[in-house]
Amino acid sequence: MRIAQDESLIRLAAEALPHGVVVVASDGTIALVSRELERQFGYSREELIGRPLEILLSEAWRTAHGEPREGLGRRRDGSEFPVEIRLSPLQVEGGTLLLASVVDISSRKQRDAANRAALEEQFEFERLVAYLTVQFIDLPVDRVNDTIRTALGLIAEALDLDRCTFYEIAADGTLTVPVSWEREGIPAVPSPMLAKERLPWAFEQVFSGIPVTFSHVDEIPSGEDRASYAVLGVKSTVTVPLSVEGQVVGGVAFNMMRSERRWSPETVHRLCVIGAAFGNVLTRRRSDEALASALAEVKHLSARLQAENVYLRREVNDRLGANIVVGQSEAIGRVLDQVKHVAATDSTVLLLGETGTGKEVFATQIHELSARHNHVMVRVNCSAIPATLIESELFGREKGAFTGALARQIGRFELANHSTIFLDEIGELPPEVQVKLLRVIEERHIERLGSPNAIHVDVRIIAATHRDLEREIAEAAFREDLFYRLNVFPVRVPPLRDRVEDIPLLVWRFVDEFSKAFGKRIDVISRENMTALQQYAWPGNIRELRNAVERAMIVATGPRLTIAPPTQTAATARRSTRLADVEKEHIRSVLDGTGWRIRGPGGAADRLGLRPTTLETRLAKLGLRRPKQL
Repeated sequence: MRIAQDESLIRLAAEALPHGVVVVASDGTIALVSRELERQFGYSREELIGRPLEILLSEAWRTAHGEPREGLGRRRDGSEFPVEIRLSPLQVEGGTLLLASVVDISSRKQRDAANRAALEEQFEFERLVAYLTVQFIDLPVDRVNDTIRTALGLIAEALDLDRCTFYEIAADGTLTVPVSWEREGIPAVPSPMLAKERLPWAFEQVFSGIPVTFSHVDEIPSGEDRASYAVLGVKSTVTVPLSVEGQVVGGVAFNMMRSERRWSPETVHRLCVIGAAFGNVLTRRRSDEALASALAEVKHLSARLQAENVYLRREVNDRLGANIVVGQSEAIGRVLDQVKHVAATDSTVLLLGETGTGKEVFATQIHELSARHNHVMVRVNCSAIPATLIESELFGREKGAFTGALARQIGRFELANHSTIFLDEIGELPPEVQVKLLRVIEERHIERLGSPNAIHVDVRIIAATHRDLEREIAEAAFREDLFYRLNVFPVRVPPLRDRVEDIPLLVWRFVDEFSKAFGKRIDVISRENMTALQQYAWPGNIRELRNAVERAMIVATGPRLTIAPPTQTAATARRSTRLADVEKEHIRSVLDGTGWRIRGPGGAADRLGLRPTTLETRLAKLGLRRPKQL
């Protein structure tokens, strides 16, 4: 079919389009082509007119009606290129023609391929970072360097690098290389190297947290750095700083040695991401090393303390308010005011009060409110240590100081240096130890047994006793000068009978404590029961109350708790009112309660606030003898 009068109009329309146009006759031969199509395929118009369309396009053109189809175009020189074809019917005087628009999509295909390549490269990079991250999870410290070296090799292969160096840098500018990877024939970075002198500009950049990047050494602003990089054989580099807790401690250098490399922003960003991953490794390695060092030091100190027989232990107690004073009574409020005022000083404190009133709790409160609270308070129960050992326990001893002294021992005063020492039951100290304690208070120096060398100690002293020290002084059992040294700030802890309004608070504190220990829930204590507890005299004070609550919690079977207050015995009710008889019966009752044990913690002498020898003298005077059945 030939195009007649419509040819000029069709040609004009074809030439106006930005892509190639070919008009196909009903027999499939080319009837008209645009100049753009001539340019695309390299044919002249005369060479194409009357020839089949297959000379230009693959068979895909036959299915390109309506929707565009992709196919291949074939140039005059035989080369092929991707095209997009769209067929549209064209009515003319002689019948129907097909107008085929042909778009060269080579650029689009190249962009798509480049995008796919970029996405694949990004995927491979992310997979590499994920792999490296996994490799460093829970990695033992002794395997970190080998794993880093393997990681550097993987990075170099993935990015076609010549050398990757993981280095650490000190504040003085000394660079050391614990781990590096180099291609065969590529030299390693010399280590150690004073980078601050050889590479001043690069050192300043890295130490300021700024990556060092150049594709050619001429880009370096410092002549000294240019010369040094040339000597090192580095043609292009990206060096990423590594930080630990905000301080630059090293870096990772990615070097090109064989040829120069133009670093794209994407590549630099990826290397910085990898550098951050290595920074995390360095942070964890340093933390692990610090932890290992600390654990080794703790182990060393633990072994030393155990070898020296130093019993400096603080009970781990998660029970409610174990070292918090409980109470809102006026009596306890006055004591807490005293504690608050004296805690801010380093003055010696003497806690006075009956057994079981909680003097140690108040001592803890004073220490925790003081400037020394960051150190452990050292506790010494003077009545629990034999008289023959109390001196070495307090002041320490040298090896061989006496028979059985097989090792040097640090005393409690030395352990309490810069902290507080709590001397409980100070009235039990033997006279010879009282003399040495007086010197410590006056001079703040101690001497270990077996050593003439004085050791200075900065110790705050809190002492406690249930004894009447003034009476002890009168009986020549306690030194008067030591008493005045200790009695700088006396605090009298009230007995429970003088603070009965605190009993409900204390009861519920002990209930909470034993609820956790026994796994029992208590919701109710009757008002009558609480009133009965408040009416009892509690000669054993808080300790006795705690025991009563514990006994009740042991047998409790439901959410309602009944606490039976201790009852008076019939013999106690018929007690004589004569002073001698009262004293005799009281001593007998205490002896019966201890199984007639006189000495030691909890013994009769301890409960009565007497020295054992004094109690034995009174027993003889009152005619009290140990029953034969005991």
